[in-house]
Amino acid sequence: MAAMSTWLCHLGSPILLPLFNNIFQDLIDVYVVVYLGDIMSFPKSKEEHVTHLSAVLSRLRANTLFAKASKCLSHVSSVEYLGYVVSYEGFKMDQAKFQKILNWPPPRNLKALQYFLGFANFYCRLIKNYSKKISSITSFLKKDSCFPLNEESLSQLHQLKEAFTTSPILSHFDASLPTIVEANASNYALGSVLSQVSDLGKHPIAFGSRKHISEELTYEIHDKEPLGIVWALKCLRAFLVSLSSPFEVLTNHSFLQYFMSSKVLTRCQAFWAEFLSEFHFSITYHPGRLATLPDALSR
Repeated sequence: MAAMSTWLCHLGSPILLPLFNNIFQDLIDVYVVVYLGDIMSFPKSKEEHVTHLSAVLSRLRANTLFAKASKCLSHVSSVEYLGYVVSYEGFKMDQAKFQKILNWPPPRNLKALQYFLGFANFYCRLIKNYSKKISSITSFLKKDSCFPLNEESLSQLHQLKEAFTTSPILSHFDASLPTIVEANASNYALGSVLSQVSDLGKHPIAFGSRKHISEELTYEIHDKEPLGIVWALKCLRAFLVSLSSPFEVLTNHSFLQYFMSSKVLTRCQAFWAEFLSEFHFSITYHPGRLATLPDALSR
């Protein structure tokens, strides 16, 4: 693995993004990732590492660009990148950010709360049941809320910090592996889990959850369940479109087994069915007691 920073960061994203996208257009997402002035390559072997590094440096040299030696890393098994530690295993929160959130004092006003949640939201894909863990805290985002946080919100703040200490390493997505999307909807929220199955077993790729908007709160359960799948697939589209074989959708509601083939649909259901037809997947029904993880995320 290698990472480097160029001296062009001061030019800003309007110039940097088109510039690097043009220079590395055939390498991006093949073995190169670029964000502003930071470039990272992810080889599978030492031999590939040398080849990739040579290709990246050659592209920079050909365009009269230079990497700052003091900010370059090569021949390493892990690297800190955009707030995460990325390794062959997957990615997790940067240790410095981890300590920062553990030492974060309880927000004492609206601005401080917004700042804290903005920081925590950046890492929400690492946390199971994230929406539930901040449900009471987010109620203080209303302008007429009175600080300090009440006992319930302080308890949630502690639970959220604790969740960061136990969050798993999220594995890298591999389009060649069997892929599973678990989706569920409760009366108040949606939850999803993207997983893959390898020789080492089933491992998580990403977690997701959100509260229902006001309109969705009035939906019947047979509408909330397909909504949960539609929302999950929208969030995970970037992963799923790269698959060459069907992925599996696990749900705890049997209505979805015949939803796609039904000839009588409401306007909203017809829209969902059209969206779902863009994906190649099978639906597997699991009773609610078996779908514990996405169910927990939605509550």
